[in-house]
Amino acid sequence: MGKIHELDSVLADQIAAGEVVERPASVVKELVENAVDAHATQIDILVQESGVRSIRIIDDGDGIDDTDVLTAFKRHATSKITSREDLFKVHSLGFRGEALPSIASVADVVMSTSTGTTGTRIHYRGGKLLQQAPAPLRQGTDITVTDLFFNTPARLKYLKSPQTELANILDVVNRIALSYPGVAFRLVHNAKELLKTAGRGDLQQVIAGIYGVQNARKMVEIQGADDDFKLTGFVALPELTRASRQYVTVLINGRAIKNQQLTKAVIKGYGSKLMVGRYPIAVIDLQMDPLLVDVNVHPTKQEVRLSREPALAKLISTTITARLVDVNLIPSALTNLGSHRREALNTDQLAMNLNAASSQYHVASKDPVATERFAASLAAAASPTAVSESSEVAETPASMAVEPVSSAAVPEMDTQTSADSAEPIMISDRRELAATSVNDFDQRYQDEAPELPFGAQAETQEELAVTSDSEEAAGERFPQLRYLGQMHGTYLLAEADDGMYILDQHAAQERINYEYYRREIGEVSTDQQNLLVPIILDYPTSDVLKIKEKLPVLAELGLHLESFGGNSFIIHAHPTWFKAGQEEDTIREMVDWLLQDDKLTVAQFREKSAIMMSCKRAIKANHHLDDQQARALLTKLPDCENPFNCPHGRPVTVHFTNSDMERMFKRIQDSHEARD
Repeated sequence: MGKIHELDSVLADQIAAGEVVERPASVVKELVENAVDAHATQIDILVQESGVRSIRIIDDGDGIDDTDVLTAFKRHATSKITSREDLFKVHSLGFRGEALPSIASVADVVMSTSTGTTGTRIHYRGGKLLQQAPAPLRQGTDITVTDLFFNTPARLKYLKSPQTELANILDVVNRIALSYPGVAFRLVHNAKELLKTAGRGDLQQVIAGIYGVQNARKMVEIQGADDDFKLTGFVALPELTRASRQYVTVLINGRAIKNQQLTKAVIKGYGSKLMVGRYPIAVIDLQMDPLLVDVNVHPTKQEVRLSREPALAKLISTTITARLVDVNLIPSALTNLGSHRREALNTDQLAMNLNAASSQYHVASKDPVATERFAASLAAAASPTAVSESSEVAETPASMAVEPVSSAAVPEMDTQTSADSAEPIMISDRRELAATSVNDFDQRYQDEAPELPFGAQAETQEELAVTSDSEEAAGERFPQLRYLGQMHGTYLLAEADDGMYILDQHAAQERINYEYYRREIGEVSTDQQNLLVPIILDYPTSDVLKIKEKLPVLAELGLHLESFGGNSFIIHAHPTWFKAGQEEDTIREMVDWLLQDDKLTVAQFREKSAIMMSCKRAIKANHHLDDQQARALLTKLPDCENPFNCPHGRPVTVHFTNSDMERMFKRIQDSHEARD
């Protein structure tokens, strides 16, 4: 008897499920995408115990004809492609034809579907058909998946903690909702509504439902296009950042995708406006000819292959850069203080509660009694009272109960979060997430409408006007500041017609220096200054080999090193823009940068050199300036291309508005009545 045989169809489906159905979120993704492809306008996602117990998807889409229901549960069956040519012009979200049979092979699946003229109810368990019967004629599909991985218990051991699995589900739904603002989505977990979108086609409203109205107000609309691509979306002002790249959502033809190069292009568009280690919130919606994108390169269809990717990345970065050029980016001082106050709240208690819930997870997957305790502990850990009872923080609305894991704890684990970790959401991340579930900085210091509950929608576009205090300031991009004095040899105090400004003197001069060096390094001329005494540099052999390989890069910047025997180099001249008295230090620093990363391009080397030199040659803290020096600094700063941030992204100045000052001194009461 031969050794080679054909696998049983159920076993083949279970193997396919290993690629398509990795976790409960995978089930949600596949079924919700099917509902979108079926032209649904309302999709309800009902989940119990992070999807381990049950997942139910209800839509009002086209439904499946009774003659096609059994075929839909066969491998490689699909209604979305018919020929080879269709593979290269995909307009749907899914077409691999493995989702339904794969899910049915590792779970209990009951589906009722109707086209409006016929209705069918079908029941599969472990890949075996148990029942087929007529169903009500409500148009659309209602599918319930229970006992996920009941016949493949090894898969259960690879699931993460309950809050992580719930976060993955939330991320999937959030990104699909951002992709299709014209579809109304509702996500309910353990009878608590976590997300609700209106389906009005307004992307900004969906962003507000996911990230909150206050954050949506700090996002600006972008538009760009070239011959092949059309770009729209919203990006956050630089003051609104997060700790990882996972808040950048890239959509291609209605599909949320993962692409490191496009994500980097978004970050590059901010230039030095972002602090080091901080990343923006962004939703980038790209439309292109389907021939330019291949979505059939990954079982989950989240990774795609793009034609003309460099051109697309450039379009993204230049569009964002151009949009932020003329925006006043000075943050409100009280907003900055508010973010720190929220971080200082007792959000550790929430993280402890979540950890306590996750410790019961693996027990719950084996013990039916423990399953009930697991569900209760998850609800308790994520409830607003878990925070408010221990920290005297005002309780959030009930509909916001699990917001800490909504838009922030997303599944893609980039350089900030390890995908292999059994607990990928770090405590520091939970603090940031939990902080979003408590009230914003004391409402007495804000003159804005209260933030809507998570999932609630603003009634009018006016309620979501994307403006900030800085944008509402007087028409000029950067105010004309009048110098008042210096504080602790570190901060400069100034005033303008709209309030008081505090400047970090080191950050201010660092920005001025950076733009000078970037300009000079980028516009290298043949002008050289001869040295009276040549500079000799000595390096170990390993470094000499690297330097010799990169001599052309140094020459691009006007720095010519000549071999001087052994492990030495000699320099006879330097660019004229070098500061007098700092020639040798500057040369050594530039060579050191090159040695740290021998893969630097010329453009990257120029940028890093400019940042390095601007920092080392800036005024330090605790350095007292006289009035003339301080005023000179304030005069040069507005002439900068970006006077708002140092090259590392820290704010140069913060702003106290006139009304901020009046509130702090109680000249304006909470009722907005002036005090005598």
